[in-house]
Amino acid sequence: MKIFCIGRNYVAHALELGNDVPEEPVIFLKPKSALLPNGTAFYYPEFTNELHYECELVLRVSKNGRYIAERHATNYFDAITVGIDFTARDIQQDLKSKGLPWEKAKAWDHSAILGEWKPITEFAGQKSIEFSLNKDGETVQKGESSLMIHSFQRIIAEVSKYFSINIGDLIFTGTPAGVGEVLPGDVLEGFIGADSLFKLEVK
Repeated sequence: MKIFCIGRNYVAHALELGNDVPEEPVIFLKPKSALLPNGTAFYYPEFTNELHYECELVLRVSKNGRYIAERHATNYFDAITVGIDFTARDIQQDLKSKGLPWEKAKAWDHSAILGEWKPITEFAGQKSIEFSLNKDGETVQKGESSLMIHSFQRIIAEVSKYFSINIGDLIFTGTPAGVGEVLPGDVLEGFIGADSLFKLEVK
């Protein structure tokens, strides 16, 4: 199982971090060990002093493929949820300033959180999927799939140019503006529409 992630997929988020708006999807990967197993507590990692949440819509791949045409890409995922791509922001900024890869800031064990899956058929006919993240009961991020720079279909087409996608792979589709710091004791809750799909305490 592979975890694909798309960076800078909302204009406002790219700008809030001082990044250029990309013309094509920015792709990076997390290993399988980055996924927090169900029922496992999440602990603030000891190697960072600036842990940030990044709430995202996540797709579940349901069909093997490579070089997938954008017009066929909808056939390659069957469920969606909301998740968190945790980022050690201090480490990321330090590595970026040195021109070094920043997997240490993004791909560490348990840095990927998933909510409960919803069949994609539930969203048939919807022009946009709304999602949000609450921290300690207050909304800190809100997003809509229609505001993504690169659509689900474009993401799958682009990823599959370089990597085979396989049943069970995950695709984090990018975070909207509003990313911010979390501290031990904070409670994070992710929603699609009004449905709560995960609730997580930072220990």
